[in-house]
Amino acid sequence: MKTFLAKKETVQSKWHLIDAEGVVLGRLAVKAANLIRGRHKASYTPSIDTGDHVVIINAEKVVVTGKKEEKNEYMFFSGFVGGESYRKLSLMRERHPEFILEHAVKGMLPKNRIAAKMLTKLHVFAGPKHTHEAQNPVKTTV
Repeated sequence: MKTFLAKKETVQSKWHLIDAEGVVLGRLAVKAANLIRGRHKASYTPSIDTGDHVVIINAEKVVVTGKKEEKNEYMFFSGFVGGESYRKLSLMRERHPEFILEHAVKGMLPKNRIAAKMLTKLHVFAGPKHTHEAQNPVKTTV
């Protein structure tokens, strides 16, 4: 019996909808990363993008445990000498809540070229409305 390897021409991707309200950030990021990679499919092949599209709504209402709201910092670098800047998670939640989830999911994907294409399948929205109703995403629980 031969090992089955998926081909990118035969992969059929689905759409999943996840509501982030009241869900812990890490658990949500693991679920989204596994759906994007295609780890939930029997046809999963590490070298082929077999994953599905994931739409996450209510990103501003995601929960973090402990003192992470005040202690977690995101580092940005301008490219110039002394151009490092840090922003707390609470500030990012106010200004750009989608970034928190995008950053967490990106960290759970492999560090290669395929991951950059996989990340385009993640669609994060701060509020309850999204622009992908036409794709009929299936509601997924975390």
